[in-house]
Amino acid sequence: MARLLSLMEDVASQTGHSSTAGAGASRLGRWVAKEDDDALYLKVPMPGLTKEHVKVRADKNILMIKGEGEKQPWDGDDDSAVPRYNRRIEMPAADAYKMDKIKAEMKNGVLWVTLLKVKEEERKDVFHVKVE
Repeated sequence: MARLLSLMEDVASQTGHSSTAGAGASRLGRWVAKEDDDALYLKVPMPGLTKEHVKVRADKNILMIKGEGEKQPWDGDDDSAVPRYNRRIEMPAADAYKMDKIKAEMKNGVLWVTLLKVKEEERKDVFHVKVE
């Protein structure tokens, strides 16, 4: 978890957003990461966006979250009024999470992402050495 938070911090600092342990910031609000023995959970506030506006993609060990709202008539020529979100999160180990079983649910302007962990005995990058 510490490695993941460090990577999230690196991404946040490269994009000009500050963050704190277990959380990060974006123009649309703060995101939070929590972990237990079974999964990593991300809570990503995306006000003004619905599930139709949001795309979540996993590519090897990278999780990409993008969202773009619709321009409203009262916005005129102001493109900055359109809610946008773009986050690229590099996971510490591709084999540590079941990237093909990610769950994402949008509820009331908040994206909830669950990344199930691969049990240690199922991981292909963890080798148990017999001590003789």
